[in-house]
Amino acid sequence: MTEPEVEYGAVVEMAPGLRRVVANNPGKFTYRGTGTYIVGQGRVAIVDPGPDDADHIEAVLAAVADEQVEALLVTHTHRDHSPASQAVAEATGAPSYGFGPHPPADDDDGKSEERGDLHFVPDAAVIHGDVVKGPGWSFECLYTPGHISNHIAYRWREASGVFTGDHIMGWSTTIVPPPDGNMTDYMASLRLLAEATHDRVYWPTHGPPVTEPQTLVEALYAHRLDRERQITECLASGPQTIAEMVKVMYADVAPELHEPASRSVLAHLIAMVGDGRVGTDDEVTAESVYYSQ
Repeated sequence: MTEPEVEYGAVVEMAPGLRRVVANNPGKFTYRGTGTYIVGQGRVAIVDPGPDDADHIEAVLAAVADEQVEALLVTHTHRDHSPASQAVAEATGAPSYGFGPHPPADDDDGKSEERGDLHFVPDAAVIHGDVVKGPGWSFECLYTPGHISNHIAYRWREASGVFTGDHIMGWSTTIVPPPDGNMTDYMASLRLLAEATHDRVYWPTHGPPVTEPQTLVEALYAHRLDRERQITECLASGPQTIAEMVKVMYADVAPELHEPASRSVLAHLIAMVGDGRVGTDDEVTAESVYYSQ
């Protein structure tokens, strides 16, 4: 799915009672940029306040200047989602909600938007099934690990829709980067959403709304199974490294995306080595040689 060019900092109505402000941080992980959502009127909730970008923070605060912010809902702690929480909380007094601080296992190389916000700690830690309520709105917390182990999606119950963060995006498949990203968890989280047939729309943090959510979830699940099939086919011709497999599996993808793709392939291989479908004589790493069992 694609989305027209956006006007950064503009407040755009996405649905009744729902507005979005997009940060000027486009990129290979963020598409047009981080979409910060404002739910409700008068007394509102903000989903994914966004990056530590002064212009974006100013635009979000301007959008709610005459309103009371009741809650800041953070899907996870990558740097394009949570850092603005601190400034918005200081300006509004709103408490932040999230699964927890950035996981120590996440590999923070400090080089991309996908890396971690090491400073965020939610005022209120939530787990699967918790409900965050405000005047006229309520959110059911959905623990959806895979992309990162502290990922929470938020079901806006009054609208039968889900803010999916990076678990499901409106423009691309989700990267599952080890060591913290986990393909087995990701697949289970997809099934969790697939079984919720009453959800009518997803609002990802990146990309346009998803108006046929179950169709997309099933397609994403099938896509991951197909990647496993491709790995099996690659290894049928003999032992290979991830780099060798990625050249074949992602031949139709821009070369600059091969590095993030290799991380998802590694996540698949961790699962496949774990259940005995694939073998390696070394530890399961990006440089190891893999073979069919």
